[in-house]
Amino acid sequence: MVRGSTISKLISIVAGTCLLGAHVMAADGLTTIASNYGPKETMDRLEAEIKAKGITVFARIDHAAGAAQAGLSLRPTEVLVFGNAKAGTPLMQADQTMGIDLPLKALVWQDADGKVWLSYNEPSWLATRHGLAGATKATVDAMAGGLGALARGAAGKH
Repeated sequence: MVRGSTISKLISIVAGTCLLGAHVMAADGLTTIASNYGPKETMDRLEAEIKAKGITVFARIDHAAGAAQAGLSLRPTEVLVFGNAKAGTPLMQADQTMGIDLPLKALVWQDADGKVWLSYNEPSWLATRHGLAGATKATVDAMAGGLGALARGAAGKH
């Protein structure tokens, strides 16, 4: 016989998994959220939100355009490279190898079904990757919160 608490836990796990799959995918530190907008509008919104926060945009890379120049096809796929020296420098001071993952990047892409997604590396995963100590936790947490809010805003997931 199955107890009520076991059934409740099972329902919670299944419901949580379904909700997570509908809105967010995560693998190896990569967070991916569905966008309510097309690929160009999602990226335009992300770039505008980043600039509005006073964060520097270093590059916007259109992989689909690059593929087209090489005579190849690729669904819409763009990367935005952005950052803030006040946030990133302390992490690189703790371990200079963080420089390989900074500045931050966000990817907007369209899958084969026409669904648009926004993906980014989780700052906490990057910190773990580089073995950063607890002294950087507040910076990493602030970066993660800000990045998540920017991504949700760009994707229309407020």
